Amino acid sequence: MSTAIKPGTGPARPPARAKAPTLRHERTFKAQGIRYLAGVDEVGRGALAGPVSVGIAVVDLERQKPLAGVRDSKLLSPAERERLEPLVRRWSVASAVGHASAQEIDSIGIIAALRLAGTRAWREVLEAGIRPEAVLLDGSHNWLSPAEQLSLFDEPVVEASCDAPVHTKIKADMQCLSVAAASVIAKVERDRMMRELHVEFPDFGWDINKGYATALHRDVLRAAGPTPYHRVSWRLLGGDLLDGGLPDGQDPDGEDPDGEDSAVDP
Repeated sequence: MSTAIKPGTGPARPPARAKAPTLRHERTFKAQGIRYLAGVDEVGRGALAGPVSVGIAVVDLERQKPLAGVRDSKLLSPAERERLEPLVRRWSVASAVGHASAQEIDSIGIIAALRLAGTRAWREVLEAGIRPEAVLLDGSHNWLSPAEQLSLFDEPVVEASCDAPVHTKIKADMQCLSVAAASVIAKVERDRMMRELHVEFPDFGWDINKGYATALHRDVLRAAGPTPYHRVSWRLLGGDLLDGGLPDGQDPDGEDPDGEDSAVDP
């Protein structure tokens, strides 16, 4: 005799995996005569320690084919990211990751530091002989283009900074393959840097938390104080951070649904 199962009482289905990003949006730029488009994404913006990093993956809209398995870096395991990183590098027409240090973040602020890291990556792409004609940037704010110079007293524009039109798109890292690819190479390279810094300061657990505000990280920070790799201009132990850190063991990226980090801002 069979027994009917009431709705909602059966075994839970595993959540469906997010739809794979494509080049559909990127290819709309072909109508503007654009061939080389740079997908750009950042990681590390909300961390307490370590650099902020910006990845660029350039695609050829005339010839590029999809690359299977690539997702926004937050949706991939560390092993998946490590496997995909060299494939993304070979798939891209050009690729680069730029960094701005904690000291630079303290000196010029997070937005200017993002621009500096992006400019360093942009310069590396140019040195590879590729000049993208447009940029697709994750999020809603164009932090990559040089700031407008309002007077003679403003800081000069960094040489070889991004001079291509920048187009922002919320959730581009989830939907656009070039931006997802950029997120993978940026995440992998920054994570490697944090593992190297962990050797120098092992108590903070940077091999696991990558500089984000886990309970362990905050506890050691209270007890031992900041290192040269902490962003000391930030309220490292202030406000909601005291009770709102990430659980230890979580693979953090600290980004909100708009693609911009939400963990801590200065």
